[in-house]
Amino acid sequence: MDRRKVDTIVIGSGQGGVPLAVDLAKEGQQVVLFERGLWGGTCLNYGCTPSKMLLASAHAASHARNASELGIHAEVRVDFLAVMKRIVQTKSSWSESAGNRLKDAGVETIQKEAAFAGPRMVTGGEEIIEADTVIINTGKSSFIPPIEGVKNTPYLTYETVWQLKELPKRLIIVGGGYVGCELGQAFAQLGSQVHLIHSHSLPLSREEPDVGNLIKDQLESDGVKFHLNKRAEGVQYEDGLFTVSLPGGESVEGTSLLIATGRKPNTDKLALSKGNIQLDEKGHIRVDEHLKTTADGVYAIGDVTGQPAFTHVSWEDYRRVKAILQGEDRTQMDRVLGYTIFTDPQIGRAGLSLSQAQEQGFDAQQVELPLEQVARATEVGSTRGFY
Repeated sequence: MDRRKVDTIVIGSGQGGVPLAVDLAKEGQQVVLFERGLWGGTCLNYGCTPSKMLLASAHAASHARNASELGIHAEVRVDFLAVMKRIVQTKSSWSESAGNRLKDAGVETIQKEAAFAGPRMVTGGEEIIEADTVIINTGKSSFIPPIEGVKNTPYLTYETVWQLKELPKRLIIVGGGYVGCELGQAFAQLGSQVHLIHSHSLPLSREEPDVGNLIKDQLESDGVKFHLNKRAEGVQYEDGLFTVSLPGGESVEGTSLLIATGRKPNTDKLALSKGNIQLDEKGHIRVDEHLKTTADGVYAIGDVTGQPAFTHVSWEDYRRVKAILQGEDRTQMDRVLGYTIFTDPQIGRAGLSLSQAQEQGFDAQQVELPLEQVARATEVGSTRGFY
């Protein structure tokens, strides 16, 4: 097998890997980037872009249906094929642009599965490439829980749901986190009958209970039927119909099944042990505050390190690794993490919640402003929610 040396290897073309590879190449480095899938990673192809486009269509339909209080009466017809065509065309175009951006900057791209062949040595085919610096940006993929029978069925995930050509008549969603709530609301507003199974007492169980209650009430008004404090125990698929069994002999039937129970780090094919790179107890790549792995010259960024799985986290990691490589004193956590859940109403948060602050010993208080008391909210007819 042939062997050669370059300056930097980047594994993965997500929202951190692409700009880092581009910047280093423009500075004169010889950069090789490996990508086993589509250019742009999860955000462009399966996450941010398609989900927010689906929500835009769904929210438009919902706002039109509910505009009577503003004196507007509309009859809404959803063209689901047109909705999905817009999504597929946009994400395909943007993914192609990400690949062109790399090539235009002089990055050598290899569309193959990467694996370590030794310390700072990566193979993806017929040769071994060695580099002074390696950055891992492989992200995560769907985690499928060990539900009896599910693997023998044509279930959907956030990665495959974009292949739908028809609106599901009756959609079952397992998981009430960010993905489950966003897609659950979207499909309900587009016209699907949605059943959402969640093992906690409220959706978005990582948030404060008042947030979970608000989203539960909103999604129920959109038509979502919740099955809370319940786990899917088994799945059967026959004659185009899914049957999900729940505790106590209860079951839910649907024409489509979406599994949204979290994500797992993409590390299993990397042969990390050959590169002296260690994982933590949950399978994430172990990094220090400077995003260094346990191997000299190897860094990891984004959600493969166990950080919150948001695009801007990977982007901020890119900025920090670039600064660290240039000798600056930056750390992984020299930032306040903010994020948004794009349900309607949207949920935005930065920093600690009240309960988290109190658990850490802060003398914290909470002040709440209902949107009903905000003039602008009344003027535009959007008073559900609070600051």
